[in-house]
Amino acid sequence: MKLVLKSFVCSFVISCLLSLTGFFGVCENLQKDIFRLHILANSDSEADQQLKLKVRDGILDCTSELFENCSNREEAMQTAEKNLDRIKEKCQSVISENGFDYQVDAYVTNMNFDTRIYENFTLPAGKYDALRIVIGNGKGHNWWCMVYPSLCLPSAQKNKPESSLDSSEIALISNSEQYEIKFRLVEIFENICSFFDRSES
Repeated sequence: MKLVLKSFVCSFVISCLLSLTGFFGVCENLQKDIFRLHILANSDSEADQQLKLKVRDGILDCTSELFENCSNREEAMQTAEKNLDRIKEKCQSVISENGFDYQVDAYVTNMNFDTRIYENFTLPAGKYDALRIVIGNGKGHNWWCMVYPSLCLPSAQKNKPESSLDSSEIALISNSEQYEIKFRLVEIFENICSFFDRSES
């Protein structure tokens, strides 16, 4: 009976792994197709969080034209890198106009993101390229969106994700049953691994 149980569990695990192989592949492809915007507030005080949102509005207004004609992630990254001074100056201007003297840093980087929910879509955890804005000490909660495809810029209505991502990537980021099931399988797999670890100890 114990051998049968182990065989069943092993078969289940293998089936899960085979099912998730494609899912993980889509996640990796998604990371190569998306360019994100990440804004970190000075602190979690109400004033600093409100300032973060004002800086956000300033950046979106400033970058709408810059990224409007980008046709892929690489172009969006290059555009951001070429215009870092302009973006930083806009942020600094908004900060000064609101009576603060925080310094701001702006740079393009590859960084870890947790699974994030944004209105009607979700992005899985992973390492993504991003335009990162750090206000002051950068110790507060962040705000993020997608610069490419432009789902947070004023020009977003012109650039639908369907024209930039393939069907499997669209299915993954949508809040769909398929997305939830795949992550549930990951959770089950982790629980099985923990079960065998406890059994051997």
